[in-house]
Amino acid sequence: MTFNGTMPGPAIVADWGDDLVIHVTNNLKSNGTAIHWHGVRQLNSVEQDGVPGVTQCPIRPGESYTYKFKVTQYGSSWYHSHFSLQYTEGLFGPLIFKGPATANYDEDKGVLFLQDWSHTPTFTDWSAKEKYGITKSLNNLLINGTNTFNCTGSMDPNCVGGGKKFETVFEPGKKYLIRLANVAMDSLFQFNIDGHKFKVIAVDFVPIVPYETDNVLVNVGERYDIVVEANATPGDYWMRGGWLKACQGVANDNPGSITGIVRYNSRSTEEPTTTSTVQPPKFCADEPATKLVPRVKFDVGTISGTTVEGINVRLTHAAFFQWTINGSSLALDWNKPTLQYVFKNASDIPTPYNVVSVDRKNPSGDEWAVLVIQNTAAALFANIAHPIHLHGHDFWVLAQETGKLWDGNMDSFKLKGVPRRDTALLPARGYLAIAFRLDNPGAWLIHCHIAWHSSQGLALEFVESPHYISVNSAARNVFDDTCASWEKWSPSSPWPQDDSGI
Repeated sequence: MTFNGTMPGPAIVADWGDDLVIHVTNNLKSNGTAIHWHGVRQLNSVEQDGVPGVTQCPIRPGESYTYKFKVTQYGSSWYHSHFSLQYTEGLFGPLIFKGPATANYDEDKGVLFLQDWSHTPTFTDWSAKEKYGITKSLNNLLINGTNTFNCTGSMDPNCVGGGKKFETVFEPGKKYLIRLANVAMDSLFQFNIDGHKFKVIAVDFVPIVPYETDNVLVNVGERYDIVVEANATPGDYWMRGGWLKACQGVANDNPGSITGIVRYNSRSTEEPTTTSTVQPPKFCADEPATKLVPRVKFDVGTISGTTVEGINVRLTHAAFFQWTINGSSLALDWNKPTLQYVFKNASDIPTPYNVVSVDRKNPSGDEWAVLVIQNTAAALFANIAHPIHLHGHDFWVLAQETGKLWDGNMDSFKLKGVPRRDTALLPARGYLAIAFRLDNPGAWLIHCHIAWHSSQGLALEFVESPHYISVNSAARNVFDDTCASWEKWSPSSPWPQDDSGI
């Protein structure tokens, strides 16, 4: 699956303050789809968030949908299908919103995607996982959609091998902006370039006070903007994605293969001989919170309410495990998105939609919600960390602890000068506490961005201030028409929904 025939898809580039109009035509023969704009707040435009079963019905095969929203942030991200596991099949692309930076650079190299890759269709792997509880090893790792592969020993008769490494050229003395993004199914990466240090200047869509390092940890869904100075001895250097065993949820057949090449001479064809001095972490982690200091600081205000959720697993059938939040797995009906219930002022939103209501008590007040997610799963499952992504908001990371659960005391939370982002890691056997301002009415998904776990229902929805959700008549007509068309087509779909929907 691709956008416009390429993986990654074409770059969408806009300036801070622009109005974007993006036409999506679904040419898949037997799948619906919907496109999410990862990390984009969709301020007062929840219907444009692109989540089937939450903010819209899927786009049926052969039909088109136009997304329209204002760019209210700047920085780096990606767009991707939010329909089941489609993004892991290649339905993703770069999203760049130009604006101020906290360090100077000479050239923008664009988004650099780090991903894992299976040589069998993800939906085939999912079917095996459902039937037998087996999560097979992934085959390869890619930088911007490319890598080499050796078919020696492969049992796949269709394996052809070959391929090529990602390459980029540096000019001595220049400074380059590289926008890192992890779009994997289930992998943490530790990015570095042999022989080079760099400045980290943004996390997700939030500019930070620059800090210098020789490596950066990038979890699924996270982005880091870095500025690299070409100040090494001219030559050829390995760029390393750095797949980390510490975060291993699913094994990989080629864990050391995620490399690209930085060349100081565009005519060179030599393979680099450089080595790395970077040491991998012992535990699955994010970049230290003390380093991720927002350039523009906002402190947490009046807390309206606190929600505490525990993550666990349950056996549903055969050997299939399903992730739960407080005992419930998300299960959406693509025919009846959450916004449809909201528009009708309905109070009977199905329990499997995992809705948590958060209401602003004072429309003009500075009010906040706090969510504490705890990794309470038993035994082996508690050792798995989860990258948690919130739609519709940046959030403030109040606490992020490994190996212990929250004691219920909010005095331990940091409320000033803390990291602000839209994706952060829930540590193994620990907890993540986040806060977000109640300033964007809508139905907002929050979910683990490990694709398997999302499909297994590790998600909930915040329905925020529903009485203040406002959608203009034109957008409402598009919403209704899309649902009517999908409902007419979906009974004939050869692939009935068999996961959470996201």
